Amino acid sequence: MFLLKSFTFNPLQENTYLLYNEEKLAILIDPGCSDETEQHKLLDFIQLHELNVQHLINTHAHIDHVMGCQWAFENFQTPLHLHQQEKEVLKMAPVSALMWGLQLNHYIGPVSELHPGDSIQSGKDTLDIIFLPGHSPGHVGFYCKEQQFIISGDVLFYESIGRTDLPGGNHQQLLNSIRQKLFSLPDETIVYSGHGPSTTIGHEKRHNPFLL
Repeated sequence: MFLLKSFTFNPLQENTYLLYNEEKLAILIDPGCSDETEQHKLLDFIQLHELNVQHLINTHAHIDHVMGCQWAFENFQTPLHLHQQEKEVLKMAPVSALMWGLQLNHYIGPVSELHPGDSIQSGKDTLDIIFLPGHSPGHVGFYCKEQQFIISGDVLFYESIGRTDLPGGNHQQLLNSIRQKLFSLPDETIVYSGHGPSTTIGHEKRHNPFLL
Protein backbone atom coordinates (compact mmCIF):
# COMPACT_ATOMS: atom_id res chain seq x y z
CA MET A 1 0.00 0.00 0.00
CA PHE A 2 1.32 3.41 -0.99
CA LEU A 3 1.85 6.14 1.56
CA LEU A 4 2.08 9.67 0.16
CA LYS A 5 4.17 12.61 1.29
CA SER A 6 3.89 15.96 -0.46
CA PHE A 7 6.30 18.88 -0.46
CA THR A 8 5.66 22.38 -1.80
CA PHE A 9 8.81 23.69 -3.45
CA ASN A 10 10.32 26.58 -5.43
CA PRO A 11 8.96 30.10 -6.08
CA LEU A 12 6.10 28.68 -8.18
CA GLN A 13 4.83 26.60 -5.24
CA GLU A 14 4.94 23.28 -7.06
CA ASN A 15 3.86 20.06 -5.37
CA THR A 16 6.50 17.34 -5.31
CA TYR A 17 5.23 13.88 -4.36
CA LEU A 18 6.95 10.92 -2.76
CA LEU A 19 5.11 7.59 -2.81
CA TYR A 20 6.50 4.83 -0.60
CA ASN A 21 5.37 1.55 0.89
CA GLU A 22 6.02 -0.85 3.75
CA GLU A 23 8.85 -2.38 1.72
CA LYS A 24 10.57 1.05 1.94
CA LEU A 25 10.50 1.37 -1.84
CA ALA A 26 9.84 4.89 -3.10
CA ILE A 27 8.78 6.73 -6.25
CA LEU A 28 9.77 10.39 -6.58
CA ILE A 29 7.39 12.41 -8.74
CA ASP A 30 8.05 15.89 -10.18
CA PRO A 31 10.93 16.93 -7.92
CA GLY A 32 10.75 20.72 -7.84
CA CYS A 33 13.29 21.39 -5.09
CA SER A 34 15.19 24.48 -6.19
CA ASP A 35 17.81 25.11 -3.49
CA GLU A 36 19.79 23.33 -0.81
CA THR A 37 17.18 23.96 1.89
CA GLU A 38 14.47 22.25 -0.16
CA GLN A 39 16.81 19.46 -1.22
CA HIS A 40 17.71 18.74 2.39
CA LYS A 41 14.04 18.75 3.40
CA LEU A 42 13.31 16.02 0.85
CA LEU A 43 16.48 14.05 1.56
CA ASP A 44 15.96 14.20 5.33
CA PHE A 45 12.51 12.62 4.96
CA ILE A 46 13.88 9.88 2.69
CA GLN A 47 16.74 9.10 5.06
CA LEU A 48 14.55 9.26 8.17
CA HIS A 49 12.25 6.61 6.71
CA GLU A 50 15.17 4.64 5.20
CA LEU A 51 13.60 4.71 1.75
CA ASN A 52 15.07 3.32 -1.46
CA VAL A 53 14.11 5.64 -4.31
CA GLN A 54 13.59 3.26 -7.23
CA HIS A 55 11.88 5.54 -9.74
CA LEU A 56 12.16 9.20 -10.78
CA ILE A 57 9.10 10.05 -12.86
CA ASN A 58 7.58 13.28 -14.12
CA THR A 59 4.09 14.19 -15.23
CA HIS A 60 5.65 16.77 -17.56
CA ALA A 61 8.83 18.82 -17.94
CA HIS A 62 7.89 22.43 -17.21
CA ILE A 63 10.57 24.27 -15.27
CA ASP A 64 8.89 24.18 -11.86
CA HIS A 65 8.51 20.39 -12.06
CA VAL A 66 12.10 19.59 -13.10
CA MET A 67 14.17 21.87 -10.88
CA GLY A 68 15.25 18.97 -8.69
CA CYS A 69 15.65 16.27 -11.34
CA GLN A 70 19.41 16.54 -11.75
CA TRP A 71 19.92 16.58 -7.99
CA ALA A 72 17.64 13.54 -7.63
CA PHE A 73 19.49 11.65 -10.37
CA GLU A 74 22.84 12.39 -8.73
CA ASN A 75 21.62 11.28 -5.31
CA PHE A 76 19.53 8.24 -6.17
CA GLN A 77 21.10 7.06 -9.49
CA THR A 78 17.75 6.55 -11.18
CA PRO A 79 17.18 8.15 -14.60
CA LEU A 80 14.38 10.57 -15.29
CA HIS A 81 11.29 9.01 -16.87
CA LEU A 82 9.16 11.17 -19.18
CA HIS A 83 6.74 10.80 -22.05
CA GLN A 84 8.74 11.09 -25.28
CA GLN A 85 6.87 14.29 -26.28
CA GLU A 86 8.22 16.00 -23.16
CA LYS A 87 11.85 15.61 -24.16
CA GLU A 88 11.72 18.81 -26.22
CA VAL A 89 10.06 20.63 -23.31
CA LEU A 90 12.89 19.47 -21.07
CA LYS A 91 15.46 20.80 -23.53
CA MET A 92 13.79 24.21 -23.33
CA ALA A 93 13.96 24.33 -19.52
CA PRO A 94 17.08 26.57 -19.37
CA VAL A 95 15.39 29.11 -21.65
CA SER A 96 12.24 28.93 -19.54
CA ALA A 97 14.31 29.50 -16.40
CA LEU A 98 15.77 32.68 -17.87
CA MET A 99 12.32 33.93 -18.84
CA TRP A 100 11.05 33.37 -15.29
CA GLY A 101 14.21 34.70 -13.66
CA LEU A 102 14.82 31.37 -11.94
CA GLN A 103 17.95 29.37 -11.23
CA LEU A 104 18.11 25.91 -12.78
CA ASN A 105 20.47 23.00 -12.36
CA HIS A 106 19.53 21.60 -15.78
CA TYR A 107 18.98 17.87 -16.08
CA ILE A 108 21.73 16.24 -18.16
CA GLY A 109 21.30 12.62 -17.10
CA PRO A 110 19.71 9.81 -19.12
CA VAL A 111 16.01 9.98 -20.01
CA SER A 112 13.77 6.93 -20.24
CA GLU A 113 10.35 7.00 -21.85
CA LEU A 114 6.99 6.56 -20.16
CA HIS A 115 4.36 4.86 -22.30
CA PRO A 116 0.64 5.43 -21.65
CA GLY A 117 -1.08 2.14 -20.91
CA ASP A 118 1.99 0.79 -19.17
CA SER A 119 2.40 0.67 -15.42
CA ILE A 120 5.10 1.42 -12.87
CA GLN A 121 5.71 -1.27 -10.29
CA SER A 122 7.03 -0.61 -6.80
CA GLY A 123 7.08 -3.86 -4.89
CA LYS A 124 3.45 -4.98 -4.69
CA ASP A 125 2.09 -1.56 -5.63
CA THR A 126 1.23 -0.30 -9.10
CA LEU A 127 0.75 3.04 -10.85
CA ASP A 128 -0.92 3.15 -14.25
CA ILE A 129 0.27 5.74 -16.78
CA ILE A 130 -2.53 7.82 -18.32
CA PHE A 131 -1.93 10.19 -21.25
CA LEU A 132 -3.29 13.68 -20.40
CA PRO A 133 -2.06 16.17 -23.02
CA GLY A 134 -3.20 19.79 -23.23
CA HIS A 135 -1.22 21.66 -20.59
CA SER A 136 1.90 20.19 -22.15
CA PRO A 137 2.14 17.93 -25.21
CA GLY A 138 3.33 14.78 -23.44
CA HIS A 139 1.69 15.27 -20.06
CA VAL A 140 0.79 12.07 -18.19
CA GLY A 141 -0.88 11.20 -14.90
CA PHE A 142 -0.12 8.36 -12.49
CA TYR A 143 -3.18 6.46 -11.30
CA CYS A 144 -3.39 3.98 -8.44
CA LYS A 145 -6.57 2.02 -9.06
CA GLU A 146 -6.35 -0.02 -5.87
CA GLN A 147 -6.19 3.06 -3.63
CA GLN A 148 -8.17 5.33 -5.97
CA PHE A 149 -5.89 8.33 -6.34
CA ILE A 150 -4.14 10.03 -9.22
CA ILE A 151 -1.09 12.30 -9.42
CA SER A 152 -2.49 14.63 -12.07
CA GLY A 153 0.27 17.21 -12.55
CA ASP A 154 -1.00 20.50 -13.99
CA VAL A 155 -4.11 19.19 -15.75
CA LEU A 156 -6.79 19.47 -13.07
CA PHE A 157 -6.71 21.57 -9.91
CA TYR A 158 -9.12 22.26 -7.08
CA GLU A 159 -11.93 24.08 -8.95
CA SER A 160 -9.53 25.07 -11.73
CA ILE A 161 -7.61 23.68 -14.70
CA GLY A 162 -4.11 23.94 -16.11
CA ARG A 163 -3.01 26.85 -18.25
CA THR A 164 -2.65 26.28 -21.98
CA ASP A 165 -0.84 29.45 -23.09
CA LEU A 166 2.63 27.93 -22.83
CA PRO A 167 4.39 26.35 -25.86
CA GLY A 168 2.70 23.07 -26.76
CA GLY A 169 -0.46 23.90 -24.82
CA ASN A 170 -3.89 23.22 -26.32
CA HIS A 171 -7.04 24.25 -24.47
CA GLN A 172 -9.46 21.89 -26.20
CA GLN A 173 -7.04 19.01 -25.79
CA LEU A 174 -6.81 19.78 -22.07
CA LEU A 175 -10.61 19.77 -21.70
CA ASN A 176 -10.77 16.48 -23.60
CA SER A 177 -8.14 14.95 -21.30
CA ILE A 178 -10.14 15.92 -18.25
CA ARG A 179 -13.59 14.94 -19.52
CA GLN A 180 -12.62 11.76 -21.36
CA LYS A 181 -9.83 10.43 -19.12
CA LEU A 182 -10.01 11.90 -15.62
CA PHE A 183 -13.80 12.11 -15.41
CA SER A 184 -14.04 8.44 -16.36
CA LEU A 185 -12.41 7.59 -13.02
CA PRO A 186 -14.60 6.91 -9.96
CA ASP A 187 -15.97 10.04 -8.28
CA GLU A 188 -14.20 9.22 -5.03
CA THR A 189 -10.77 9.24 -6.74
CA ILE A 190 -8.45 11.68 -4.95
CA VAL A 191 -6.65 14.10 -7.28
CA TYR A 192 -3.19 15.19 -6.16
CA SER A 193 -2.42 18.20 -8.33
CA GLY A 194 0.81 19.90 -9.32
CA HIS A 195 -0.16 23.02 -7.37
CA GLY A 196 -2.57 23.73 -4.54
CA PRO A 197 -4.71 21.37 -2.44
CA SER A 198 -5.97 17.93 -3.37
CA THR A 199 -9.51 17.40 -4.58
CA THR A 200 -11.70 14.58 -5.88
CA ILE A 201 -13.07 13.72 -9.30
CA GLY A 202 -16.62 13.99 -7.98
CA HIS A 203 -16.06 17.45 -6.52
CA GLU A 204 -14.62 18.76 -9.78
CA LYS A 205 -17.49 17.33 -11.80
CA ARG A 206 -19.93 19.22 -9.59
CA HIS A 207 -18.08 22.45 -8.82
CA ASN A 208 -15.30 23.22 -11.29
CA PRO A 209 -16.45 26.37 -13.14
CA PHE A 210 -14.25 25.58 -16.15
CA LEU A 211 -15.98 22.24 -16.69
CA LEU A 212 -19.64 22.86 -15.94
